[in-house]
Amino acid sequence: MPVPEPVTYGGWQSERSGFMGNLSGPGFALVAASTVIGLIPLYQRSWSATIVSLPLALLLLALAFGRVLGLSADQWIILAVRHQIAVATKKNLFLSGAFAPRTRTGEQPMDLPGVLARLRILNAPDGLGGELGVVHDPVDSTYTAIARIGFPGLALIDTDKQNTRVGAWAAFLRSQCKEDGAITRIAVHQRSLPDDGTELRSWTDRHITSDAPPAAIQALDELMVGAGPVATIRETYLSLTFSSARARLAVRAAGGGQIGAAAVLVREIHAMQGALSSAGLQVEEMLTPRKVAQAIRTAYDPESQLMLAARNNAAQESTWEGAPPGLDPAVAGPAAAETSWGVYRHDGAWTVSYQVRGLPQSEVYATFLQPLLRPRRNARRSLSLVYEPIGPVKARQELAREKAKRDAARQLRSKTGRTESEDERRESMTARAQDVARAAGHGVLRLSCLLAVTVMDEDELEIACAELQADASAAGLEIRRVWGAQDAGFAAAALPLGHGLPDRRVGV
Repeated sequence: MPVPEPVTYGGWQSERSGFMGNLSGPGFALVAASTVIGLIPLYQRSWSATIVSLPLALLLLALAFGRVLGLSADQWIILAVRHQIAVATKKNLFLSGAFAPRTRTGEQPMDLPGVLARLRILNAPDGLGGELGVVHDPVDSTYTAIARIGFPGLALIDTDKQNTRVGAWAAFLRSQCKEDGAITRIAVHQRSLPDDGTELRSWTDRHITSDAPPAAIQALDELMVGAGPVATIRETYLSLTFSSARARLAVRAAGGGQIGAAAVLVREIHAMQGALSSAGLQVEEMLTPRKVAQAIRTAYDPESQLMLAARNNAAQESTWEGAPPGLDPAVAGPAAAETSWGVYRHDGAWTVSYQVRGLPQSEVYATFLQPLLRPRRNARRSLSLVYEPIGPVKARQELAREKAKRDAARQLRSKTGRTESEDERRESMTARAQDVARAAGHGVLRLSCLLAVTVMDEDELEIACAELQADASAAGLEIRRVWGAQDAGFAAAALPLGHGLPDRRVGV
């Protein structure tokens, strides 16, 4: 019987989101201004005007076409000016707590910084007699439910099962690429957290028999004392974002408003259970409002993870008579936070967020992201994969637009006598293969990948960043620090809320 070969994956394609070619709107304006300035000496027929105009025109062209770390000079200037304005107006600082304004009903809203300030955590019935925490964004009219999931992994299973699970996950994503689908974003978030061994000790205490040898109990206690504080645990979340604007009729039929939208979201979640099970994903629990707040809080304050884990275990064992498991959504955010140019400081931790700017050019196996998830004693890592399903009609339009941009660039190169590079040729072949697959019934998704590394000691930050960059390079990824927007990068990379993809394309 032939042994099945592991399937390889590739064909990722970067969006060409420039205003014209690879130029953003400001970049195109700089080129136009450079052209006008360069023509001034010709109209004036003056050598003195040439001495002034030519260097200025070259400077504008350098600002438009020069690139540093993937960004043009004009984009760096915009980022720097925006950051300096935030620093001058102290909008890069955040203080929470009793100073948060209360609503008219006297309730204190959830206090979160930056782009998360508009979010609200709603309490909705899960359809099974329990409650479900739904993160509501009133500006975008979206509702996000978060599930904590378990999975058996891919590295230690045989090739046939590995291919089957990855294929089932691809089928699940493809099923969401439907016209006017209500699910607008699907996000997978995994983080590593410190584990003091509380849960392991609690389980051991419940399962030790009364006639166990004292020597064995002592040896087990010593083992847990030594291994617990240096252990790490992984938490994996799957978040589904529902747009009430795309499903107005269904929301209206379910009662309208927030209640109707939450009911439709719950119905969508129940319909996905079978597809998720086929991919080997087990929904361990749908997060309640307090569990959603806990997931947010432990990202801002990693030290609170140990306390909350101990309290949750005590609540499950009926030895705790205080607050129920989780955390009050009103105190989900940090006590204080500060955004600097390249680092985000929150409570007693420092975080640096990265965006994946380039996926592997060659074919890779399904486990190629494993180097990013290696446990580290001095740092906590977070990985977020955000998918946006695209309907068939919009996918055809988007791919046709991408093809038109590439054809125009190819014609411009041929007119100027520039030969096509091998990278550009492969990019065109990938785009054509993607369009052929789309025409054959495959789904098209936008994908954003973000990483975050968090330390409790600022002196270890650069070492942790260097280790993450080395592991990203081993995985074949090209990553870039989210300069000038570390608070927004943290919200997308370190929190399981499904952020990370813009609603509209902008120049990058």
